Amino acid sequence: MRVDASGLLHVGQLAISPWIYGAVLFLVFVGVFWLVQWLVLRRMRRSERPLVSKLGKALVLPVMMTILVVGLLLFQRVVPLPAAVDGPFGTVVKVLLILLGFVVLDRVVVMLLHRLADHTGSAQVSQGIVKSLTHVVVFSLALLVILGTLGISITPLIASLGVASLAVGLALQAPLANFFAGLFILTDKELNVGDFIKLESGEEGYIERVSLRHTTIRMLPNIFVIVPNDKLVQSRIHNTSLPDPAVSLLIQVGVHYDSDLEQVERVTVEVARHIQQTVEGAVPEHEPFIRFHTFDSSSINFTVILRARDFVAGYAVKHEFIKALYARYRKEGIVIPYPQQTFNLAEAAAEKLQRIVRPDK
Repeated sequence: MRVDASGLLHVGQLAISPWIYGAVLFLVFVGVFWLVQWLVLRRMRRSERPLVSKLGKALVLPVMMTILVVGLLLFQRVVPLPAAVDGPFGTVVKVLLILLGFVVLDRVVVMLLHRLADHTGSAQVSQGIVKSLTHVVVFSLALLVILGTLGISITPLIASLGVASLAVGLALQAPLANFFAGLFILTDKELNVGDFIKLESGEEGYIERVSLRHTTIRMLPNIFVIVPNDKLVQSRIHNTSLPDPAVSLLIQVGVHYDSDLEQVERVTVEVARHIQQTVEGAVPEHEPFIRFHTFDSSSINFTVILRARDFVAGYAVKHEFIKALYARYRKEGIVIPYPQQTFNLAEAAAEKLQRIVRPDK
C-alpha cells in the first residue's frame, strides 16, 4: 500500500482516487469519534452529579460540530484541491475550529459560574449578568485569536479597546464598584442568604438575596432594606449566624445590698436552667450561669448568661426569663431595688425645700 506523487493510493494492482479514500477516511473518522463522544457524553448526562450531567448535555452539539470540522480538515489534507480553493477552505476550517473551541470554553465557564451562583444562593438575575459577561469576554478573545489567524494586526484594536474600556469604566464607576463588590460577597461566603446581620447604620434582619448589584435585607417588621454592595463591603457588619447561629444572651440584673448573694445565685440559676429546658428557641444542653461584676449606687449588679438557637429566638428567651425571674424573686423575698440618688443641700436650702414639700410642719 503506497501513495504516489499524484495522490493515488495503490493497494496491490488497484489504484484508488484520493477523492474516494479521502471520503472514506472522513466518514470513518467522523463515525468513530461520534460513537466515542456519544458513549462519553451519555455517561456524563446520566451522572448523579448535577454539574457533570448539565455539562454533558451542554457539550453535545459543540463536540459533534468539532468532530465534523476536524474531519473536513483531514479531508482537505488528503484531497488535492485547487490552490484557489485550498487556501480559503483551510482558513474557514481553522476559523470554525477556533470558534468551536471557544464555544466549548464558554459553556464550561458558564456551567461553573452557574454552579457557584446556585451554591451561594444568588438570584437568577445575577446568573444572567454573569452569563452575559462571560459571553462577551470569551467571544472577544475568540475574535482576537481569529484576527491573528487571518494575519490581521490586532495591536491597534487592543489599543482602541483599552481607551474605550477606560472611558466606559469612568462613566460606570459606581455600577462597576457594586458589581465587583457583589463578586467579593458571593465568593467570600461571609454573608449568605438566610444569615441574620446587624448593619453599622442600625438596621438588622435576614439576608433575603445577594445579587451582583445590591443585597436585600428583610428586617423583623417585614420591611426590605436594599443596600448597594459597595456600601455593604465598606461598612462594619455583625453576622450573628457565623460561625454558629446559636448566640449567648447576656442579661443584666441588680439586687439589693441586703440580699444573700449565695441565695441570689442559686435561685437565678434555677430559673435560668428551667427557661433553657422549656422555652422554645432556647438551647436545652446549655448550662446557664451568673457573674457578679459591679457595686452600683443602689444595687449589686450581675450578668446572667443564657443561650438561644439564633438571634431572633433570643427575644422570646429573654422575655420568658425576665417574667419567671421577677416572679421567683418576689416569692423568695429577693429585692430588685429602685435607683436611688443622694443630694447634699445646704441647711437653708434644705429647710426651704421642706417647707415647700410639707407646709404643715
